[in-house]
Amino acid sequence: MAFPKCKGWGSYREDAKAQGYANPCALASLRLNKKRRNKSFQKSVHLKKLTLLLYSALKIIGQPAIRIFCKRVDIEDPSFLREKGPLLLAANHPNSFLDAVILDLYFDEPIYSLARGDAFYSPTVTRILTSLKILPVYRTSEGVENLSDNYKTFDSCLDLFKKNGVVLMFSEGKCINEWHLRPLKKGTARLAIKAWEEGIPLKVLPVALNYDSFDKLGKTVIIRFGKMIQKEDIPFDQSDGQRNNAFNQLLHAELEKGVFEMDKQDEEKREELFQTKTPVWKKIVLAAPALLGWLSHAPLYLPLRAWARKKYLRTDHYDSVMMGLLLIAYPVYLILFTMVVSLLLPIGLGALGCFLLLPLLAWCYVQA
Repeated sequence: MAFPKCKGWGSYREDAKAQGYANPCALASLRLNKKRRNKSFQKSVHLKKLTLLLYSALKIIGQPAIRIFCKRVDIEDPSFLREKGPLLLAANHPNSFLDAVILDLYFDEPIYSLARGDAFYSPTVTRILTSLKILPVYRTSEGVENLSDNYKTFDSCLDLFKKNGVVLMFSEGKCINEWHLRPLKKGTARLAIKAWEEGIPLKVLPVALNYDSFDKLGKTVIIRFGKMIQKEDIPFDQSDGQRNNAFNQLLHAELEKGVFEMDKQDEEKREELFQTKTPVWKKIVLAAPALLGWLSHAPLYLPLRAWARKKYLRTDHYDSVMMGLLLIAYPVYLILFTMVVSLLLPIGLGALGCFLLLPLLAWCYVQA
């Protein structure tokens, strides 16, 4: 057989003969595939490092930012924020991915959250979301063929529990902007009971999330925790269905104590529960800086709000999308604003003034 003449082909003949390959082309193909796999692996490692860096950066930026974006975040018993794993947070789901963001920012331990499976629409997006500690859960509406992947997600959760991890699961299943606790799905019960069956000392913490508004900046958030649920609270001598029902009844009772129940039009009750009215003296004191805060942030806020309203206002995701846009865009806006001011004022004074004053003015506007 005649082989094409090219540089280095003789070495392939010798290597192929030494390694038992009758055809040098087979060895060349093997080496090429190995090189491609190495490149793919290196690319995957770089992407993972980048997304881990993104997660760390978002958490660092998000912790002070959420205190600006929200007028008040009341946590009934902050000691729960220091809980270690293995821990399953079982929460209601009124405000899309903002629910997970707020809990992740306030808890000491990193939280892995479960999200709707249709968000994982490509391998790259899947790698990014997984690196951001988000795992997929599929519903029938997202394709029956994907339901088997839920077993992989449950196995990943069990592995996290074995490593003393913390997982967040929204027990209602679907997000709806309302002040009402809906019937619970069985996923939380199945995951908890499976962990207990495998001997994992899992604790389940009921988490009730309440927002005074789903469409405005400067919202009040109230977080309440229920009594911890443990293995001893569930009748393991009964059937699977009975155990799941017993778990859900117990979880529902705990969440019911913390989730506010009211009609969307009941402004008076909302004011009573959230106490969102700003005192007159505070409005007077913050009037001037609040006005400056509005004027200095309008170039950022107004275009983002217009786009988000156009795309998401009639969905249950508008509030979360708006908060996410601000969380990502605000650091960029702060840098650009600082650069512009630095051209007009002495560099040191302009940069320092912007980094300290601009977020403070935003806080004044939200508080007023």
